[in-house]
Amino acid sequence: MCIACINKNLTTAMRPEQSVTRRRLLKTVGLASASALMGLGGTSYAKGAPPKLDNVLTPDQALERMIAGNESYVKADTLQINVKETRGALSRGQNPYACVLSCADSRVSPELCFDEARGDLFVTRVAGNFVNTDILASLEYAVAVLKSPLILVLGHTSCGAIDAAVKAYTQNATYPGHIQSLTTALAPAVREASKTVNAKGLVSATTTANVQINVTKLKESNPILSERILKGQLKIVGGIYDLSTGRVNFL
Repeated sequence: MCIACINKNLTTAMRPEQSVTRRRLLKTVGLASASALMGLGGTSYAKGAPPKLDNVLTPDQALERMIAGNESYVKADTLQINVKETRGALSRGQNPYACVLSCADSRVSPELCFDEARGDLFVTRVAGNFVNTDILASLEYAVAVLKSPLILVLGHTSCGAIDAAVKAYTQNATYPGHIQSLTTALAPAVREASKTVNAKGLVSATTTANVQINVTKLKESNPILSERILKGQLKIVGGIYDLSTGRVNFL
């Protein structure tokens, strides 16, 4: 299912006059899809039900839920989270329905911008939202062990790490301590973006290129991620979080 189709379906399915809450709808989807996911090679939960049954989703359902959650966040129509409600269940395990590779920027909070609670998202963060060995290993764990069906690489507007990388590339800027290593890791995205835009639009273009490069890197990662994509157990997508609106534009 393409992202455009999902957006169209949500526009139709989530009209204001409908009385079914988003959380109740998602829980129903999770219950209905549990057996389907097991057919895709997901966990059998032989030792008991998963901690959050509504998180048992197919890759397309997981993406649809993220899009719907962000729409609620943009409209400031977010869920009221009861932190005690799932504390007992989560103490015995976790089954997040999606993973997010996010920038460490304090203004970007994946659980908030997708209107989710504890145990719903497996979040890895590093300034500049790029894949390194530790990030990759963490995501592999979430996919192989926790059976998460979706990975989102999430960049954002006005990213300081991207801006630093652009200045390092175009002005030979240097930074103290280990900060320079971040600009080195992001240099491939700057080079790619500089092929198509001028200096004025380079930060924005690099932000997009960086997300696309890391989506590709994850998709091609052997053996865990690439194999699960081939089996239909995993989807990897990219998105850009707009700091001014809160909307995530999926690429």
